[in-house]
Amino acid sequence: MKILVCIKQVPDMESKFKVAADGRWYDTADLAWRLNEYDEYAVEQAVLVKEQGGDTDITVLSIGPDKVKEAIKKALAMGCDRGVQVVDNEVSQREPLEIAGIISRFAKDKGFDLILTGMQSQDRGSAQVGILVAEMLDMAGVSTVVGFSLAGAKLELKRELEGGVKARVAVTLPAVVTCQLGLNTPRYPTLPNIMKAKKKELLSLPVSDLLQAEPRQQTAKVYFPEKKGGGLILEGEPAELADRLIQIIKEKTAVLA
Repeated sequence: MKILVCIKQVPDMESKFKVAADGRWYDTADLAWRLNEYDEYAVEQAVLVKEQGGDTDITVLSIGPDKVKEAIKKALAMGCDRGVQVVDNEVSQREPLEIAGIISRFAKDKGFDLILTGMQSQDRGSAQVGILVAEMLDMAGVSTVVGFSLAGAKLELKRELEGGVKARVAVTLPAVVTCQLGLNTPRYPTLPNIMKAKKKELLSLPVSDLLQAEPRQQTAKVYFPEKKGGGLILEGEPAELADRLIQIIKEKTAVLA
């Protein structure tokens, strides 16, 4: 079985963010970087499939500048077999359709049986790339997966829906699966595996060789939400509180006008 895992390097969410000078993204200077949390579950699931036995080969792919190699190396240390960096210094300005186009162009002739991605990235959070890849490659696509069972070429999956509801889905490989938090427990790379990862293949490809989709949207502006005033706490007897609350509603809104 051939598996492709698509990952993204994102800032640590505890970083102090600033809006970039052009106002269209965050300033990437002085940020700590990490493997996108959702993608850790995708990497772990790929390695778990490999550990089930059989002839399984895992390729991990990331798009971005040279610093994304650190995220790729973590995935290799977790158990992936080889890494691919699509070199793109403008990746932060690319919309999901472009990203999906790059991935699908790379994967098209590689014969992957299973493509795993995180449900979404922690910075952009579009949750679109995995499903777009499935559409472009004419493969079954299942999103927000929290349960995974593979038997032969058949996948039994559990999806997380709104309100805590779950849905069971069965598909036949090849397929694209986007992984939700809680699907598994991502492992910490051991020191021996970190050392082994340094010897694994890490190929770099120019984005110009793979970019195929024309953008249909662009980020016009990134900004922090406006700070709002604090709430008002009312204390006293119920009857008195009711009168005060009605008066406040009349003064502050037009609900009782």
